[in-house]
Amino acid sequence: MALPENKIVRWIDHRLPVFTFLDHELTQYPTPKNLNYWWNFGSLAGIVLTIMIVTGIFLAMQYTPHVDFAFDSVERIMRDVNYGWLMRYVHMNGASFFFVLVYIHLFRGLYYGSYKAPRELLWILGVVILALMMATAFMGYVLPWGQMSFWGATVITNLFSAFPGVGNDIVTWLWGGFAVSNPTLNRFYALHYLLPFVIVAVVGLHLVALHQHGSNNPLGIDHKGPQDSIPFHPYYTIKDMFGLGVFLIVFALFVFYWPNLLADPANYIPANPLQTPPEIVPEWYFLPFYAILRSIPSKLLGVCATFGSILVLFIVPWLDTSKVRSAYFRPVFKWVFWLLVFDCIVLGWVGAHRPEGWFVIIGRIATFYYFLHFLILLPVIGWFEQPLPLPPSISSPVLKKGGRRLAGAAASRRKP
Repeated sequence: MALPENKIVRWIDHRLPVFTFLDHELTQYPTPKNLNYWWNFGSLAGIVLTIMIVTGIFLAMQYTPHVDFAFDSVERIMRDVNYGWLMRYVHMNGASFFFVLVYIHLFRGLYYGSYKAPRELLWILGVVILALMMATAFMGYVLPWGQMSFWGATVITNLFSAFPGVGNDIVTWLWGGFAVSNPTLNRFYALHYLLPFVIVAVVGLHLVALHQHGSNNPLGIDHKGPQDSIPFHPYYTIKDMFGLGVFLIVFALFVFYWPNLLADPANYIPANPLQTPPEIVPEWYFLPFYAILRSIPSKLLGVCATFGSILVLFIVPWLDTSKVRSAYFRPVFKWVFWLLVFDCIVLGWVGAHRPEGWFVIIGRIATFYYFLHFLILLPVIGWFEQPLPLPPSISSPVLKKGGRRLAGAAASRRKP
């Protein structure tokens, strides 16, 4: 690295090589030259995480974690605190967009085989981030202390009572007593403030694992030399900035025009332990797991299936027996992957409705297929599927397309 002439920068870097590290890992970092816009969602998720932490710190300055004052303190933030409404709407909608970005990032990894060797730990750390996000989002949803906050906390924490022997002790520990009350709110507030910084630490490990073996790419093949990669800056920083601009436009539309589109109106009613809402529905990003929970009549089996739907993601690198990474070269797996995407959408749709009539049957079929995909189809397809031939390098398809374009342009110039 050619350090700038600034003596202070050189003095610092000689003793703490932070500038050399940033230049190596962010500027000169060799990146596959064929990454598409699906690779933007990882950096976008990191930016949204930063936004969530900053807005959360400002909201924490004005929030009162007490059952008698929590709801009113949120209303005060919305009405009396300068730009408090903006901080809350950015934070509230940021949670939904964070899950959108991470879910897309996760399905992109499944499609292109980014979980395969030598990136197993990279994938596992990503699933850990997802689990921490879910815990953080659940605890944050409780803090406004509206009707859905209170009853959502009651229902979800009661799930642990299904575990024989220790279940009731876990619930009592979570509640800090024998009902969802002030100790519960204080615990959730403390954990909701702490867990985002834990997520940042795991994201750091995620990036270290990413830079150890480099990014996967749409072709799913390894680098064959310098001709297959380009520096991360300025090529992908510009691409990420363009993606960020598009994302911020969509995000601003929700914040300023549809801030409550993804919120439940019942949560604008103060929590009342004596009045149960007609329907207790979690936030949209929990609906597929909620559908799995309700599709099984046994409470214990339903809870195990719900946790199992997350735990199965940890072992995906060993369930997939195919030696080819990218679904681009796997004709059978490609169709099965899109069936999984459709199945998850169906689970979310079922979770938003009452468990009655056809919704029960559809939910059970969708739940069955979810586990069938990972535990049966993923290993079996790898045994008999005949993948398409892989290109010799990352550059060859790009150069081939470029050659065809040049040949076509030359032919058109030769025409009279």
